[in-house]
Amino acid sequence: MQRLEFHAMGCRMLAVVDSEAPEVADLLAEVPNWFATWEQHLSRFRPDSELMLLNRQAGKVTQVSRVMWDVLRTALWAAHWSEGLVIPTLLPELEQAGYTHSLVGEDSAQAGEQPSLAFNLPFNQSLREGWRKITKDAKKSSICLPSGTRLDLAGVAKSWAVEQALHKLQSYGPSLVDAGGDIALSGPRTEDAPWPIGITNPFMPEAPIEMLLLKGGGVATSGRDYRRWQQGDLWQHHIIDPRTGQPAQTNLVSVTVVGPSTLEADVAAKAMLILGSEKGLAWLESHPSLASFLVLDDGKVIYSHNLQPFLWQKPG
Repeated sequence: MQRLEFHAMGCRMLAVVDSEAPEVADLLAEVPNWFATWEQHLSRFRPDSELMLLNRQAGKVTQVSRVMWDVLRTALWAAHWSEGLVIPTLLPELEQAGYTHSLVGEDSAQAGEQPSLAFNLPFNQSLREGWRKITKDAKKSSICLPSGTRLDLAGVAKSWAVEQALHKLQSYGPSLVDAGGDIALSGPRTEDAPWPIGITNPFMPEAPIEMLLLKGGGVATSGRDYRRWQQGDLWQHHIIDPRTGQPAQTNLVSVTVVGPSTLEADVAAKAMLILGSEKGLAWLESHPSLASFLVLDDGKVIYSHNLQPFLWQKPG
């Protein structure tokens, strides 16, 4: 088994191939370059990225790269699938909450202390719905954002990149790609062995709170314990509730979802966190291919009934 750890897209990355073939080492060495290229297209923290250029062109038809086309199409699918809970048009609300620059290499508790240019702007419900009015022309690979709309592709971009990297690696052996807890698995390890996946304890990050055994698909964790900061007297986090334009007020600290793909798991984890434990579990029940592990703000944990087959040890 060969592995490579590095930083990209604002988090720690891990790429693993269950093979000792010498060419795998050379392939793994290229993985950071793949993510660097995707980041140049998709990062909102780079003024010269394709995403920020597209944002500046709102109201105009703009030709985009295949990467941008695929990720935006994926983000719009996520918005529909989550019933409008996970949408790509909340960049002004993220800035208003104080998330104005990358948290890489910084103490997240200090990241929001910089003043936000959008801080005093009122929540614009019509702009929040702007994702429904984005127009696309597949023949010309062009996109037109409604005037005033600005995108943050964030988690969807990361899930998309993880799955793209996995696709490139898996022909060399069973593979795993982990982007800060958003994990894609190509299939079981050698001799049909599962991959052990630890779920971080949001109250004691040095030790896992639960262990999963997975043979494929994806797993993702969304939480308000990781990217958070203090703005004035308030603690803020990066999961925006599109119904209010504010960081989600929820009784959940973190949500981990196991699903057929990393993308589905990531979108579901965010949707459940926004909804809270009761409504989140009800939403999960309407998606039987998903299973979830929830940590509440009082430390209580909840297992969805269909998580049992994936657990290292059964609760109880």
